[in-house]
Amino acid sequence: MRYSLLDLAPVPEGSEIPQSFQNSTDLARQAEAWGYHRYWLAEHHNMPGIASAATAVLIGHIASQTKSIRVGAGGIMLPNHAPYMVAEAFGTLAALYGDRIDLGLGRAPGTDMQTARALRRGMASGAADTFPQDVIELMGFLGHLDPQAKVRAFPGQGSNVPVWILGSSLYGAQLAAQLGLPYAFASHFAPQALDQALEVYRRAFRPSTYLEKPHAMIAVNVFGADTDAEGIRLRTTMQQAFARLRLGQPGKLPRPVENIADHLPPAVLAGVNEALTVSATGSPETVKRELSEILTRHDPDEVIITGQIHDHDARLRSFEIAAEALKAL
Repeated sequence: MRYSLLDLAPVPEGSEIPQSFQNSTDLARQAEAWGYHRYWLAEHHNMPGIASAATAVLIGHIASQTKSIRVGAGGIMLPNHAPYMVAEAFGTLAALYGDRIDLGLGRAPGTDMQTARALRRGMASGAADTFPQDVIELMGFLGHLDPQAKVRAFPGQGSNVPVWILGSSLYGAQLAAQLGLPYAFASHFAPQALDQALEVYRRAFRPSTYLEKPHAMIAVNVFGADTDAEGIRLRTTMQQAFARLRLGQPGKLPRPVENIADHLPPAVLAGVNEALTVSATGSPETVKRELSEILTRHDPDEVIITGQIHDHDARLRSFEIAAEALKAL
C-alpha cells in the first residue's frame, strides 16, 4: 500500500513562519527517503498556527527541494478561487516539475466566514453551490487542448494534472464517484461518516478517462515516539489546538502537556477525542498495531499520515515510525 504525508506547515508556539517553512522542507526531504509517495499541503486561512495559506507557492518550493516524491494540494479550497486561476497555477507547477504534481480539491473555505468573504470578493449571501461545475470547468482547463475553445489556460492546458476530490461527508464521495475521480476522506478530524462515504464512493463509482476503478485514500493521525507515554504526551498538542479551533480561539501550535485532562473541560475533551479517533498513538509497536487495525477495518487503497506535533525533531521521528510501520504491514 502506498502511504503519503499531509502537512499544514505548522507554526509552533515560540517559533515563526520562516522556521515553519524550513521545517516543512526538511520533513519533505526526509519523507522522500522514508518512502512516502505524496507530500500534500493544505489550504487554510486566518490561522496563526498554519503557514500553508498560499498553498501553490509552497508546493512549488517543496517540489524544488525534493526529487521524486509527488507534491500536491490536500487541498485547494476551490470556492476561494476562480477555476481558471487554479489551472494556471497548477499548470505552471506541472511545467516546472513534470508528473509529480497532484491537485486535491475541497468544497469548504478552510477558514471562518468573515475571512471567506475577504477571499471571495463580491460573494453574494446565499449564493448557490457551484463546486461540481467549478471542478468540471477546472478539469477542462487542465485537459487536452480544444482548438475551438475561446478561453484556454496557458500554462495548464494539456498538463492533465491529476485531480482528487476531498471530503468529510457523503457529498464529496458522491461527486468523486460520479466524475470517476480518486477520493480522499478527512478522517483525521471528521471520522463520523468515513465508513458510509467509502461505501457510497465504491458503489456509485463510474469509470472515467481519469480512473478505471475507485481509489480511496483515508487520513490518519500518528503520534509516534519511543514509548506509549511519550506518544500520548505528543498528542496533547493536537488535542489543545483542535479544542481552541472549535472554541474560536485559533493560535500557534501549543506545547504538549503532561495531563490533557487538566487543561480541557471534560465535554470539550470528549468531543476532541471523538474527532481524533482515526489515530495511532504510542511506541513503534503500538503505532504498528493501531495502524494495522485501522487499515483492516477500512481497507483503503492508500493512506495519508498527518500529525500536529510541536517539536520538529519529535515530528520527524513520528513520521519515521509511521513509515516503518506501514512498510512492515
